[in-house]
Amino acid sequence: MADEKIHLCVLTELAANPAMGFAIKSGGGDLHIFVVRHNDRLYGYINRCPHTGVNLDWLLDQFLDATGKLITCATHGAQFRIEDGYCIHGPCSGESLTPIAISSHDGWVFLQPG
Repeated sequence: MADEKIHLCVLTELAANPAMGFAIKSGGGDLHIFVVRHNDRLYGYINRCPHTGVNLDWLLDQFLDATGKLITCATHGAQFRIEDGYCIHGPCSGESLTPIAISSHDGWVFLQPG
């Protein structure tokens, strides 16, 4: 990945849909990530279940349960806290999603370098 931040979306897009996935081009192929806006904070994770390695979303940009309070794996229903990606229910209980650095500035959402 480059040494500069990568534009992901406009912040208002996360008001309409609080979780969005992105494919970032990198030297080794696409990096699949997602961003969740929760309680006016942004959280970013690699889009990969720690149990099976599959993407979490069951439909495009569908990462959250019906309450909008937990990230849910579409494959086996594991549930993760939004704030830290920690699995609280399912076959990967006690494991966590891999966090990524996200920032916002002037109404834009960015993936931080590194």
